[in-house]
Amino acid sequence: MAAGGKANGTAKGKPNGVGKEDTNGKNNVNGENAEESESMFVRLLEEYRVTLLAICLPISFLYGCYMAARKKLSRYMSNSPDTHEARVQAVCDVLKARAAQPVEQRKKIVTDRANYDSLSLSFFDKSDKCQVPTSCLYNILKLDEERQTVLVEPMVSVEEATRFLVPRGYILASHLEFGRATLGGLVMAVGMTTHALNTGLIQETVVAYEVVLANGERLHVTKDGPHSDLFYALPWSHGSLAMLVAVELKVIPIKRYVRLTYLPVSGAEQIHQAIREKCGARDPKAEVPVFCEATLFSKEKAVLTYGGFDDGNTPGDTAKVNALARWHKPWWYTHVEEYSKRNEPGVELVPVEDYLLRHTRSIFWVIELMVPYGNHPIFRWLFGWLLPLDVTFMKFTTTSGVRKLTFMKQVFQDITLPMTEMEKAVDLCTECFDLWPLLIYPCKEFHHGEGMGQIRPPRPDQLCPGAEPKWGMFFDLGIYGAPGPVLRKTPFNPARAMRRFIDFVRRAGGHPFLYADNFFTEEEFEEMFDLTLWRKCRTKYHAEGNFPTLWEKVRSEVDVINVGDRTLFEDQKKQK
Repeated sequence: MAAGGKANGTAKGKPNGVGKEDTNGKNNVNGENAEESESMFVRLLEEYRVTLLAICLPISFLYGCYMAARKKLSRYMSNSPDTHEARVQAVCDVLKARAAQPVEQRKKIVTDRANYDSLSLSFFDKSDKCQVPTSCLYNILKLDEERQTVLVEPMVSVEEATRFLVPRGYILASHLEFGRATLGGLVMAVGMTTHALNTGLIQETVVAYEVVLANGERLHVTKDGPHSDLFYALPWSHGSLAMLVAVELKVIPIKRYVRLTYLPVSGAEQIHQAIREKCGARDPKAEVPVFCEATLFSKEKAVLTYGGFDDGNTPGDTAKVNALARWHKPWWYTHVEEYSKRNEPGVELVPVEDYLLRHTRSIFWVIELMVPYGNHPIFRWLFGWLLPLDVTFMKFTTTSGVRKLTFMKQVFQDITLPMTEMEKAVDLCTECFDLWPLLIYPCKEFHHGEGMGQIRPPRPDQLCPGAEPKWGMFFDLGIYGAPGPVLRKTPFNPARAMRRFIDFVRRAGGHPFLYADNFFTEEEFEEMFDLTLWRKCRTKYHAEGNFPTLWEKVRSEVDVINVGDRTLFEDQKKQK
């Protein structure tokens, strides 16, 4: 979920034409009035959010119930491989009909999924595109227990897959801790989990893709099949190569609980050392846990949480069962922080589904910005079942003013970096944003060879010595929330802060997840990502001129670099 304006004639740095002058100056006046109205709306939103949330929370809950019921009913009426074939044929028919049109009449191909139904922060304009009917592809088609794989359509969410698999004794080999993400969106972009120190990114758990090309041709894409080049190019392609209609993913067997250890660590050096040792960053033979993550509450305080599957039948076991995803339970990160405050380790038995979806209720810790009283015990017991705010509802009601708020006064970034750069990353993140907590997920990144996908392979000094196949231990740095200067209302320039951090990411050999607002130019984007194979596949598989380019898909509809290059709270500094 960039730098340039949308490819619709919008002037760079002036989204939607706001503030553009004509010969008599009227447009400028209208632009100023619109901007002033939006600014007032945002101030009201910030100052009266308690009252507004009393209205929005129930509406969001009902909206989520309606969408879930509609999807469940549709799935009940059409949950069979035969109907899958019919739906895929409808996709093929639309694309074949488009291909039969004169070249000049063919519109670029996109899914018919509504903008507000995706987790991407940007709003990609589909109004002038050929929208293909894929939003009805939300069925789980087959669990193959012998091969330990599950076949799903692209609109199946992590939450739906988890609730299907856990009662059957399995989970996805790679999942997202936020249940509303779709599996199709993850495999065509990127996804990872606290199990990634074992499996790597979600693309490493894909067995096969089923895609439809721009000419309506249907392909079964595997690592060792005739379309192996496309297999490596589809991850991080964001729908710029083909239309995904099904994906087969690896699953792993589970037990009833996750035996979770909470280990508080003090001291910056000790924190980084503990993370590296626990994930076996430099030792390919190290025994590593099934799950591992670190939550940093400051540069000097963190809690390492790790564990594996457990049936809960160990004699004399004193570990308590904690169903931490229940509506009345403390938000996950606040529960973790208690171990840091007490400076005492602990062990719990957590039901598998509760563990996997532990970040959903609080959307990691972002929900605190919207519902600051949401973790109060009284609110949790009385209204905790209303959370989280439905993401599609939030995007559906987003105005341009609120959209600017998402990158001017908040940060939502996931950035993968080599483990060798962890200290520098945390130090620079502190300087740029002073935002806590930070989330760290260790993750293997495999070296498949040069030019074997959009992400560049680990550099020689980033590889784990003796590992075969070759891999380097990276980590996902989750940066979510309001920067410290924004909370303190001290001067802060969002674009300069993000640009400074992204420059470090580029030099370190890291890569930002592209669902977020991208504070880099197209040239810098091509320096961070290797588009060699992607370009070859664009030509070979008829995507060139038919699907939007990767840059067109991931750049923000707002020129975040120019719009965000503004020092907030400068007046307060002058007054002092």
